Amino acid sequence: MALLGRDMIGISRTGSGKTLAFLLPGMIHINAQPYLQPGDGPIVLVLAPTRELAVQIKVECDKFGASSQIKNTCVYGGAPKRHQTGDLQRGVEIVIATPGRLIDFLESGVTNLRRVTYLVLDEADRMLDMGFEPQLRKIVSQIRPDRQTLMWSATWPREVRNMANDFLKDYYQVTVGSLELAANKDIAQHVEVVSDQDKYPRMTAFLKEHGVEKMLVFVETKRGCDQLTRSLQHAGFPARCIHGDKSQDERDWVLGQFRMGQCSLLVATDVAARGLDIKDIKMVVNYDFPSNLEDYVHRIGRCGRAGNKGTALSFFTMKSGKWATGLCKILTDAGQPVPPALQQQCGTAGSYGGGGRYSRPGGGKSRY
Repeated sequence: MALLGRDMIGISRTGSGKTLAFLLPGMIHINAQPYLQPGDGPIVLVLAPTRELAVQIKVECDKFGASSQIKNTCVYGGAPKRHQTGDLQRGVEIVIATPGRLIDFLESGVTNLRRVTYLVLDEADRMLDMGFEPQLRKIVSQIRPDRQTLMWSATWPREVRNMANDFLKDYYQVTVGSLELAANKDIAQHVEVVSDQDKYPRMTAFLKEHGVEKMLVFVETKRGCDQLTRSLQHAGFPARCIHGDKSQDERDWVLGQFRMGQCSLLVATDVAARGLDIKDIKMVVNYDFPSNLEDYVHRIGRCGRAGNKGTALSFFTMKSGKWATGLCKILTDAGQPVPPALQQQCGTAGSYGGGGRYSRPGGGKSRY
């Protein structure tokens, strides 16, 4: 459908191969365009919510664009501008960018979007969740109206639909699977209803019982991420952590160690919940339960990718009580056991959907 030149929206669960679905048609599109001239900006622009996802898209770009001599660069904050500036000034056909750093380069005149005829918004729901809508609108307003636009999302909430109607024309919508929020059935889900003070002893007991075999542990805040990592290291576990306050070099180094298996326990905020494709993660632990059920599904989706099996352990406390009914439904739909303690919470919790997903107060620094 992308090859027809029409706008399209692709909705499917994380880990299902969306990246190639927009890169390969984009490269064919580039081959049909006149060559870049000095001073030209890119032909294909891919916007992604996080540095890690942008870098991962670049890896696929390098792999599949080499035979056509298609040049690409990755533009994101937290890294020196010099190398990125040089690539943009020399001219590249594909720019993969996070919104903030791209706007910096546009405002300083380093690049322009006059040649962009193929625009990709990857993980659109996550970009809205992170508060990027004003930046996205600013960027898209500088791109010619006769472009082809492709939007990719793992969920289809109202906010994403509204943005699609503003950015796309006469579009195809492709849904792989169901629009209902559903977890991957290849993942064994275990939920323990605990108090906050019981989480750490339960976590260490679990690690001692099962061993540490490529495990990703999610926490809510950057401070909590550092504290849990220090505690686990003190207890003798080989833990490392990533979050938004770490330098890009450190984040890249830690992810590299985790990918190669030299560090088997990675503690992270939601900076690692979307798009990261790390092979053979065996287990995901929600040390802090996420603030919505979409993030729960994405977090546990870091394991059980591409047909593999995985295990997810989640600690559920009273403060997450409003998600009890929705979580029971996700577990039941995936054929997973529902713990009696969680079932009891369903009677007292409000129905699934309370506390809107995009209702975080505006402004301020991201806790991720």
